[in-house]
Amino acid sequence: MTDLAGTTNMLGDERVTVVFTPSGVQAVAAAGTSLLDVARSVGVDIDSTCGGRGLCGRCQVTPATGEFAKWGITSDDSAVSPWTTSESGYKGRRAIEPGSRLGCQARVLADVVVDIPPASQVHRPVIRKTIDLPGLTLDPLVTARYVELPELELGDERADDEILREALAADWGIEHATVEGRVLPTVHPAIVEGGRAITAVVHRDGTVLAVRPGFDEVVYGVAVDVGSTTIAGYLVDLASGDVLADAGAMNPQIRFGEDLMSRVSYVMMNPGGDGELTSAIRTALDRLVTDLADALDTELDEASVRDRIHDIVLVGNPVMHHLLLGIDPTPLGAAPFTLTIGAPVDLRATDLDLDLPFARAHIGPCIAGHVGADAAAALLNERTHATAEPQLLVDVGTNAEIVLGTAERAYAASSPTGPAFEGAQISSGMRATAGAIERIRIDRETLEPRFKVIGADAWSDEAGFAEQTANLDIAGLCGSAIIEVIGELYLAGVCDHNGVIQDLTARTDCVVSDERTFTYVIRPEVTDDDGTTHPQLAITQNDVRQIQLAASALRAGIDLLMEHAGITECHDVRLAGAFGAHIDPVYALVLGLVPDCPVERVTAVGNAAGAGTVRMLVSAKQRDEIAAVVRDVEKIETATEPRFQELFVAAMAFPHATAPSPHLAQIVALPERVDSTGGGGRNRRRRRESSER
Repeated sequence: MTDLAGTTNMLGDERVTVVFTPSGVQAVAAAGTSLLDVARSVGVDIDSTCGGRGLCGRCQVTPATGEFAKWGITSDDSAVSPWTTSESGYKGRRAIEPGSRLGCQARVLADVVVDIPPASQVHRPVIRKTIDLPGLTLDPLVTARYVELPELELGDERADDEILREALAADWGIEHATVEGRVLPTVHPAIVEGGRAITAVVHRDGTVLAVRPGFDEVVYGVAVDVGSTTIAGYLVDLASGDVLADAGAMNPQIRFGEDLMSRVSYVMMNPGGDGELTSAIRTALDRLVTDLADALDTELDEASVRDRIHDIVLVGNPVMHHLLLGIDPTPLGAAPFTLTIGAPVDLRATDLDLDLPFARAHIGPCIAGHVGADAAAALLNERTHATAEPQLLVDVGTNAEIVLGTAERAYAASSPTGPAFEGAQISSGMRATAGAIERIRIDRETLEPRFKVIGADAWSDEAGFAEQTANLDIAGLCGSAIIEVIGELYLAGVCDHNGVIQDLTARTDCVVSDERTFTYVIRPEVTDDDGTTHPQLAITQNDVRQIQLAASALRAGIDLLMEHAGITECHDVRLAGAFGAHIDPVYALVLGLVPDCPVERVTAVGNAAGAGTVRMLVSAKQRDEIAAVVRDVEKIETATEPRFQELFVAAMAFPHATAPSPHLAQIVALPERVDSTGGGGRNRRRRRESSER
């Protein structure tokens, strides 16, 4: 936590605490300091181009209200100063969002949690979610049907909707069609404008979702993977199956908690908190639709694109699933982790507060209390349930979802890995933004590091690195680099198989004493010629422990599934999700994230959940298939399994305490194991001196 000194103190000497999300950075500031100044003082990423004069609107922040047990803060609207005349009269290009304030105008008066939305960040998150859809058979649930209606004659008393239904039956074999009530006002105008030629958009259940004049076959669908950290959306042409646009966004619920259980806790402690979380995600989804419309190469305006979106499929983990539906998620926070509903849910898009007046919404089925519809969609895409040889599908996130498929059946479980893999709880961790270190290597002789950052092609020891990173703030390590640096520390002998950083201070300046433990320094604190100071980037002993805990939770869940399936090895390991796509398979094996197998059989499958969601969008057969498959998956609850703790402890060591690693040993030189639990290199020295005496 940083103490902000030297600021204008408008309220005496009173000090208040400000916590910025999603970074989690905390500051102690003088009451009366602007939120922009507090953010800048602790290096929080926030944009501003007008010098804090309230003109550009780029520094918008959202003060949160409620009880935040994680930080010991309870805040309400009085935690920041009232609206200023500058805000009331603001007429900038970027309108002030509801609930937001201009950070340069709002002043902190009491302890408060403040969210910095992506649009206010200088370095916006890099959302890396793409899809691949091999072998897809087009079979959409919503289709456009062109019909030419007969001219009416005097005495013909049939209503317009009756004539339309008869035409659909005669021309397309659609019996017993019905026209939705919201569509009825558009039917007659469409008939008149089209000269009695119209296009009806029809769901497979016979419901007419929209009517447009003339021939207009444009029918869009949207597939959305609602992740706890990021949201990925795809706009699809339902007539061709082509993905026309994609967009990503940060999940705004992060301000209520970085991991799922933190959000459940927020709901438990704040009456109406579930409504806040539901509103936040629904608002974000509607904005995502706007982003998709903007990214679409079309002459249609946004409203016309929205009118042509007729099906939306959404998946997410169980907590996201329930909050999206407006269901209290607290039963998922304690044993027996009961789902309110696990089956697919079909409703109108407007029921989810989405401005899609002529669209249906389908929310995919959940597998179990902590294995959600996103895992089901990934399973569908990878065909894990229909494999002849064992296949392991792992979505690495704050709550890892694991599916193991065998020739007999599929098994599923989740493991509470926490946010460490994504940079949270790591001293130099950060999200994957421009300037974040994403790759790292350690010289085996000198122990010096070299690294690569997002936004630059050159490595730190290559020519051109300084020029390429001149405008980048190298402020930390993102998830892929965190995995690699821990693996490199082990392979280079800086830490042993128990994760203990050794006393190598006599050998290298990269290892420094840190009270009773040691820290590996990637970059020391440096000051530029202009006086700008960049803090030290390092991996502490606690950082190693956090990764060990996350990795062992994941591995224990995998080992538990393999025991239940009665198998001892799996040579088809698939890492799903945005994070999984950037894990080097070698380091996944070094840290023991997955069981030992040929490294080429550990593959990244990208956003398998998103791809599976698109499949559910464009294929009625596959939508029905996954609904049936999840009922037959065997669910393993790690929290109640007696063996989980034993497996967890064994997985703490690198690569594993007991399981052999013959495949890994073929591609890397694994260090000799030395018992140094609890004392680093000093223990080895003391044992050696004792034996000599």
